[in-house]
Amino acid sequence: MTPRRQLIFCAAIAVFAAGCAARIQPMPGVAPATVALPPLALAPVPHRVTFRWELNEQEMVARGDGVARIAPPDSARVDLFLGGGFGRAAAAILVGDSVRVPPGGEEEARLLPPPPLMWAAFGRLAVPALADTVVRVSGDTLRAELGHPARWRLVAVNGELRRLERISGDRIVEWVERTPGREVRYELSGRRSLVLHVDAEQPSAPFDASVWQF
Repeated sequence: MTPRRQLIFCAAIAVFAAGCAARIQPMPGVAPATVALPPLALAPVPHRVTFRWELNEQEMVARGDGVARIAPPDSARVDLFLGGGFGRAAAAILVGDSVRVPPGGEEEARLLPPPPLMWAAFGRLAVPALADTVVRVSGDTLRAELGHPARWRLVAVNGELRRLERISGDRIVEWVERTPGREVRYELSGRRSLVLHVDAEQPSAPFDASVWQF
């Protein structure tokens, strides 16, 4: 099996395993006088991020290089390329809460987080609107739980999104954690991890319209 076919095969057979998901714990900190989340939006200028990525899924490991082109307020394109010159592993264009993939690229796109978590990887909070928000603050760290029962949890430090978790029942089923300028980690219930090691993040001129097409 070629590395590309192995990558597609493993992504297609991955299943959710509830027993691997961590239970949610009470949030530390104190309730502020008013419940308000910081904007948690994209940087105000287009920027380009280059990175090295590593995927671990069951007994399969794949690596390569990638690029993300991010255009505020709500557009981004991500391309992952396999190491060794095997071509593109996955690609996606996000506009708002919609995602597009290249023709025939649906299986490869399973390697990427769903749109709310992909946006979180770039520092943007883009979860569906939910009633009932619980906020706790400890020093420069804000934690919030969205929905009742909880559907999402987030951590922001100095007004910057650092972690977003998707909750089902009392368990964290998948999450993204950011170390700005260094690393982004996506975990799916202990079954799949995708780590982006950031090489460079730089402002960019507005992207050509062709970037938003496959």
